[in-house]
Amino acid sequence: MERIGIFGGTFNPPHLGHIQAAKQAMETLNLTKILFIPDRIAPHKVLPPDSPSPEDRLAMLEIATNQEPGMEASDLELKREGVSYTVDTLAALKEMYPEAELTLLMGTDMFLGFFKWRESGKILKMASLGVFYRGEKGEKAAIDEKCQEITALGGQVRLVKNAVVPISSTQMRRLLAFRCADAFLPEGVGAYIREKGLYHTAEDWKNLPMERLEQVVVSLLNPNRLNHVLGCRDTAVELAKRWGADETDAARAGILHDITKALDGPLQLTLCDAYGKILNDFSRRYPKTLHALTGSLVAKRIFGESQAVVDAIRSHTTGKANMNLLETIIYVADYMEPNRAFPGVEQLRDLAFRDITGALKLGLDMTMDHLKEQGSEVSPESKEALEYLKDYVPLF
Repeated sequence: MERIGIFGGTFNPPHLGHIQAAKQAMETLNLTKILFIPDRIAPHKVLPPDSPSPEDRLAMLEIATNQEPGMEASDLELKREGVSYTVDTLAALKEMYPEAELTLLMGTDMFLGFFKWRESGKILKMASLGVFYRGEKGEKAAIDEKCQEITALGGQVRLVKNAVVPISSTQMRRLLAFRCADAFLPEGVGAYIREKGLYHTAEDWKNLPMERLEQVVVSLLNPNRLNHVLGCRDTAVELAKRWGADETDAARAGILHDITKALDGPLQLTLCDAYGKILNDFSRRYPKTLHALTGSLVAKRIFGESQAVVDAIRSHTTGKANMNLLETIIYVADYMEPNRAFPGVEQLRDLAFRDITGALKLGLDMTMDHLKEQGSEVSPESKEALEYLKDYVPLF
């Protein structure tokens, strides 16, 4: 009997995480074949603007699965108009493979929301569920509870431990924009993306006018970071006016300072490796602190920003010794923009317009105190910055 795994999704784009998860499912669930089925219109999400066509997503999947035994891409949902509902897909597959045993593959989040799916009870009669899980804290208990509910209705659930380092398609699109995604793409997929100019890979983002720069940056940020970035930009411009710095440079550094913040620690390291950046031991141990460095690398390579802007982005988190005016402004603006709320921020805001160097020292001192309270290590750059300013007395 054929045992077919059904792996649906947007696959925007397909990446090695999808392929490796499918391999684990084949082995764990003893499947004879896995069908990758890209949806035409996803019922649970809206694709980002400028996403590839369904046909391009299918073509990428065909390339990705071409060299993988037992895996193939299917155009089943692309041939149907309208929203791609799983219950309709399974009904069609039952007609195509009447003797096969079907297993519907899904991640934990989709599984925990399974009863929100259209005709979920009918789905359980046509297929068992194969659920990928990562073993995160609290995840297994939630899965076990949902398994009991589904089993009580006559459904069957089998778990697949997903040992693959997780990477989402959203993160893949960011890596593609930053020109460092090939390590996570199946062979041939990256070449297809570049040939077709998908995911902005053919666009020239160097020296964009400010309005267009903001549009591009917003598309690459986590939505929950947007207000902070806009606040930092506006605060940087106000401080530049007050202290006589270049307002355009301040605005551009402000809007770009967190451009890579959405990348997690391992992906920060991926970007550094792709750009040939050699890191010190501290950065390797604490990769989440790297977004200032990677942001400066992206600002230079992808956006073609001036060295003044690049340097200001580079030092906006840790600071450094002998910071110039623009570097100081971006550090302070990031610390005190209107969305920040912590003890002492009002004092910092007041000081910034009377003594910008004093505000820098206060911000560094606050950071040092916070890290000590947490028992966290202080970066070499922050230590050097504080040593440089040790004799400076702010105008409180």
